[in-house]
Amino acid sequence: MSQPHRATQTLGQRLQQAEALLAPGVYDALTALVAQQAGFGAVYLSGASIAYTRLGRSDIGLTTATEVAQTLAHITDRVSIPVIVDADTGFGNALNTQRTVRDFERAGAAMIQIEDQTFPKRCGHLDGKGVVPVAEMQGKLRAALDARQDKNTLILARTDAVAVEGLDAALERAERYLECGVDALFIEALRSDEQMNRACAQFAKRVPLLANMVEGGKTPVQSAAELGGHGFKIVIFPGGTARAVLHTLQGYYASLHTHQTTRPWQDQMLDFDGLNAVIETPQLLALGQGYEGGLHA
Repeated sequence: MSQPHRATQTLGQRLQQAEALLAPGVYDALTALVAQQAGFGAVYLSGASIAYTRLGRSDIGLTTATEVAQTLAHITDRVSIPVIVDADTGFGNALNTQRTVRDFERAGAAMIQIEDQTFPKRCGHLDGKGVVPVAEMQGKLRAALDARQDKNTLILARTDAVAVEGLDAALERAERYLECGVDALFIEALRSDEQMNRACAQFAKRVPLLANMVEGGKTPVQSAAELGGHGFKIVIFPGGTARAVLHTLQGYYASLHTHQTTRPWQDQMLDFDGLNAVIETPQLLALGQGYEGGLHA
C-alpha cells in the first residue's frame, strides 16, 4: 500500500482557528471519501463504528489495535484530510499504548485519542463503566507522548469519570492529564449545558476541548456552532454515520425481501455509473492506462 496522504494543513494549525472543527464519524475508506467530498476538513475514526460494521458487535472492547490500524491505513491512503482516531484505552498498559501510538502514527493518524476506562472498555454513553487510577492514566499519556515521532501527531486525553466519579472528579482528572503535556482534552458524556459550560470555563482558553455528540446519548445534541459558542474546538458525531447507514439498510433489505427486486428502491440508490463516479473509477483506469506503455508511456 502507498504511504498515507498528509494534509496540507496540520490538525494543530486548523485548531488555531476560531471556528470549531466538525469531524463526522467514519468507519472505512468509503465513508471517509464521501465525507471529504462533502467538504469536511477532518474525520473521526470511531472505534465503536468499527465494532458495529466490521464485527456486527457492540462497543465493549472487542476490537483490536491491529483492526483499527488497518482501517486507519486504508482511510489515510484514500483521503487527504486529517483523521482523528479512537485508540480506546491504548489496548493495554503503557507499553501497549506506546505500540498503539507508533502503529497509528505510521498509518497516518493526525490525532490519537486515549481514554482512562478500565478493560474491557465500553461506549462512553453506556452505563457500567469503570476508570483506572489517575497515576496509571498519566503513565499511559506520558508513554504515548514519548512514542510519537512527529509533534504534529496530536495526543487527545479522554476521561470517562463523569459517569463514575462525578463532574468535579472528572475535571480534576482532566487537569492531571493536561499536566502530562497532552494536546487536547475530551471530557466524555457531559450531562447538560451547565456541565459543558463548567468544563469550557476551566479549560477552553488553555487547550482544545472535544465535544462528543451521540444521538440518544447522555449529552444534549447541539450543532457545531452552538458547541463552539460554549468553547469547544472539536465536535464529533462518531456513530451518526453508522446509524444513518443502518437505518437505510433496514429499509433497503426490507424492500428487496418484499419485492424480490431493487426497482422500488432505485430512486434512493446510486446506479452503477453513479457509484463509480464517487469512487473515481474513470480516473483510476486512466492512471493504469498511463503505465501500460512501460518506460515509453
